[in-house]
Amino acid sequence: MPPGEAQVEIPDPDVVRAVFGSQEPVIRAYADILATRGIEWGLMGPRETPRLWERHLFNCAAMMDLLPHGATVADVGSGAGLPGLVLAIGRPDLKVSLIEPLQRRVTFLQLAVEELGLQDRVEVLHGRAEEFDPGVGFDVVTSRAVGALTKLVGWCLPLVRSGTGGQILALKGASAAAEVEKADKELRKARLSAEIVSVRADARTEPTTVVRLRRGA
Repeated sequence: MPPGEAQVEIPDPDVVRAVFGSQEPVIRAYADILATRGIEWGLMGPRETPRLWERHLFNCAAMMDLLPHGATVADVGSGAGLPGLVLAIGRPDLKVSLIEPLQRRVTFLQLAVEELGLQDRVEVLHGRAEEFDPGVGFDVVTSRAVGALTKLVGWCLPLVRSGTGGQILALKGASAAAEVEKADKELRKARLSAEIVSVRADARTEPTTVVRLRRGA
């Protein structure tokens, strides 16, 4: 290992197996892509590799239990595929669309999808969320580190299917409650209910804070 190069985190294999089951080889392959090409292309910082699993992969995987079986999912501002690719790997029943405006990231996602063998249920869409006509809409729209809720409501809501049941899941940190309060006007106008949920990929992993917005409030 060259001097100064960060060492990739080695996760507890029992936890990886418990969270991803038969998809363990696929998530490990994705972790390798993030730790190599993801850093080379500037999508991941070198300092992120020692905490790749806990801070990123398990953090995103914690959302899996919030998704209905067989749901269609749009991941807005997908970047390196977090959380979209993690959800697609961990939940083979999902159909996932990765929406990303930057061409370099789109190319990264397209290569990753192909290498991981996910072409049959994952598509990469180049553009901004507000540029797409979702047709009937998606069951779930996800986001991570994209923007404040005041902005996300406008970007994500048009992608959610009409009627009750559609939802937006935004991964947030300690600012979740403050963001919900600040976005009160936008949420009321859009008739969205907001719930702050703490979830874990496994009892042995750190909690993830998700703001869940639902139609029909």
